[in-house]
Amino acid sequence: MKTIDHIPTNKLGRAGQLIKTGVKVGGNYLAYYGEKLVNKELTKDKLHENNAEDIYDGLKSLKGSALKVAQMLSMDKSILPQQFVEKFSLAQFSVPPLSAPLVRKTFKRYFGVEPNQMFDTFSNDSIYAASIGQVHEATKGDKKFAVKIQYPGVADSISSDLAMVKPIAMRMFNLQGKDSERYFKEVEQKLLEETNYELELHQGQFIANACKSIPNLKFPNYYEEYSNGKVLTMDWMEGEHLSEFSKKNTNQTLANQIGQTLWDFYMVQMHGLRQVHADPHPGNFLVGKDGTLIAIDFGCVKHVPEDFYVPYFELSKPEVLANAILLEEKMTALEILRSDDSAEDKLFFKELFTDMLQVFTKPFHGDTFDFSDDIFFTKMAQLGETYAGDTKLRKMNGNRGSKHFLYINRTFFGLYSLLHDLKAKVHTQSFVHYLSS
Repeated sequence: MKTIDHIPTNKLGRAGQLIKTGVKVGGNYLAYYGEKLVNKELTKDKLHENNAEDIYDGLKSLKGSALKVAQMLSMDKSILPQQFVEKFSLAQFSVPPLSAPLVRKTFKRYFGVEPNQMFDTFSNDSIYAASIGQVHEATKGDKKFAVKIQYPGVADSISSDLAMVKPIAMRMFNLQGKDSERYFKEVEQKLLEETNYELELHQGQFIANACKSIPNLKFPNYYEEYSNGKVLTMDWMEGEHLSEFSKKNTNQTLANQIGQTLWDFYMVQMHGLRQVHADPHPGNFLVGKDGTLIAIDFGCVKHVPEDFYVPYFELSKPEVLANAILLEEKMTALEILRSDDSAEDKLFFKELFTDMLQVFTKPFHGDTFDFSDDIFFTKMAQLGETYAGDTKLRKMNGNRGSKHFLYINRTFFGLYSLLHDLKAKVHTQSFVHYLSS
């Protein structure tokens, strides 16, 4: 894969790259409409393919939060055409890496010495490259490490990057212009946290210790003496990315085992720790040869306040959904219903969100759930399309729901997607055995 020798780090340089991308996209539309005049049967498939490639090519050269937005978009298959989903999914763990000279220069800037002065060996080429950093293999004595190096300028450019891609991000999170800033600040804050590798180290250590009793689950050890805010060193973990495993696996028992581990891991975090790994894409998980699930990235962890947690999970109970008084009480607590709503608006939102919750919370309604159920995922996609295309909803004043919905809902959508890829059947209540007393 071609390497990158330079990343634009100032606002002007990064904006210039996006302008070039915009010109290419404009050219794609001109070509499409020109051809459409001749061929009335022409679909937008080729247009989507060209746009996806040009936009991704522009973002991957910028790295950072601009590329992170593409990665997040790829996790939600109902927002964008399939051509975009396929191209943007490369941002999860396969983007052009920094060149070896730039890696050495960046490492020295962060640590004061070059990598070969700290480790016995250090791979010139990255093993994995994603949106915020790339991973290199290193050794010292008989220990083998994964060393994650943050791309230069990522943290400093987050605010300006997000301003440039704000229209895409607002569509991704279904935000409207009015009253959207508090939601957008939530996204910005989580991205800033992801650039703090010292925070990631401590988050990884804490969650690994709290979840160590879950069977078939492994975590790397972290090494503070070889880490700082921009470099993170951990054990090298052998395995293949969850997406690759899911594509070729034919052992349903093993798929169920890995799916169960994944489910228990998330439920223990959510219900026991009140904080959760909020970036469940396949690039953050490996499957070992022994069938263990390996969690390798804790940059994005969402803390769940009690006043959100309680009504959120109350709404997963069928008896609450069926009780008009309780339903209104929980929806008000979660800011879905507001004090300035008219009776008509209140009825509209109660019906809309009840329909959504009856589908979205279905995995919690029994002791087991089969995530290979295509009907369930088709209903989820249909609801998403209905929600996004509702003209009455678009005309409503302001946004709906607590800011905490952004990452908690995306966590569950991501988890459901991983389990669907595995075609796993899970026992939904088994996690209670691993909660701390």
